[in-house]
Amino acid sequence: MSEKKVFVTVGTTSFDDLISTILNHEVLEALALRGYNYLSLQIGKSSLEPDCTPRYGINHIEYFHLSSSIEDHIQAADLVISHAGAGSILEALEAHKHLIVVTNQLLMDNHQLELAQKLYEDKHLYYCTCDTLLNTIQTMELHILKPFISDGSKNIINHLDRIMGFK
Repeated sequence: MSEKKVFVTVGTTSFDDLISTILNHEVLEALALRGYNYLSLQIGKSSLEPDCTPRYGINHIEYFHLSSSIEDHIQAADLVISHAGAGSILEALEAHKHLIVVTNQLLMDNHQLELAQKLYEDKHLYYCTCDTLLNTIQTMELHILKPFISDGSKNIINHLDRIMGFK
């Protein structure tokens, strides 16, 4: 059986809710039902020690805290599930990977939500919260997502500048 990989990234911060949600048995089962069987977690500055015991149809689970580059992990993935950091989002989209962005509802000024909404409206990704991740995995239709064109980054940068009040 070939490996179908999911890469989860929380960036350089801590987003324990996302890691805990991913490792929930219902989410693991939903991923397995979609054919995914390999899970790699980049857990950032978390103090969690994820249980890497294969279970619920996922044959391999691994984690690491930080890396100088997550490019290789993104390239190896069939699906990326990411926090809503602009750098992680753009890196996954520019690698032409299917992407689910999970916004962190604990952030005060959540400009990340606006970026995720814009890219969802343009049909480049799905976005959700930890509470709705299971439903997103169960209902996503990856074939309708449009490839992200790298020169579109200028539009995203302009959109971010507007959100941050620079323009």
